Amino acid sequence: MPLVTVKNKYQVVIPQSLRNQLHLSVGDLLEAKVERGKITFTPKSLVDRQIAESLADFKSGRSFGPFSSHQELVSSLHQESAKLRARKVVRRSKSV
Repeated sequence: MPLVTVKNKYQVVIPQSLRNQLHLSVGDLLEAKVERGKITFTPKSLVDRQIAESLADFKSGRSFGPFSSHQELVSSLHQESAKLRARKVVRRSKSV
């Protein structure tokens, strides 16, 4: 098991054998945690918030397509906008 030394500015060097096992490169992000008196580093990747929300939508089935033609896409957009307009009408009638 390789040992590391804490340097002047509290920096440590991850041994090459461990970097190779995890396929770490310069600039990669690691999440640091203290667990049961031990420091753990977990490789992480940043995902833009909007991309993460979009991926969550796809996983939960809140997505449309794929479409085989632009006509299918336009037709789907018209159907969804009609649904939204119908909801707005219902909301207006309840408040009157």
